[in-house]
Amino acid sequence: SDNFNLEPTITWQRRLCNESRLRWEVEVCGEDFKRDMAHIDPEQWCNLTYFMSEYHLFTLCTETKSHIVDCYWPNPLVESYIIRIHKHFFSNCTIEEVIWVDPPDDTLTILILIPVFLTLAMIALVVWCSKRSDLLA
Repeated sequence: SDNFNLEPTITWQRRLCNESRLRWEVEVCGEDFKRDMAHIDPEQWCNLTYFMSEYHLFTLCTETKSHIVDCYWPNPLVESYIIRIHKHFFSNCTIEEVIWVDPPDDTLTILILIPVFLTLAMIALVVWCSKRSDLLA
């Protein structure tokens, strides 16, 4: 008789997340980011195009360090550190509220009338084609 062993032959042991080392590693990523941001004019801190590569390197660093110490990413510890970084660098980056304004009456009238006339033209075309097919039949 054939016996198949359904048990896995290799057992993978998941090591536990080393949170104390992760705290230290994330601090190293943060210090690198702070050093990089020091080269950027603080007036430009709210403009992502000026620090996009630095921020990408920071998040890549936190992700890599998390995996090195057997932690998943993102995790609450890394998230709280990223929030602290955001509060430090980007707390003054408020988005101005957009005030929506109606278009001028002329523009609004045109925007309303175009679909109405197109609908009437399509109805007229359907009626004309249906009468024409009656003549051809």
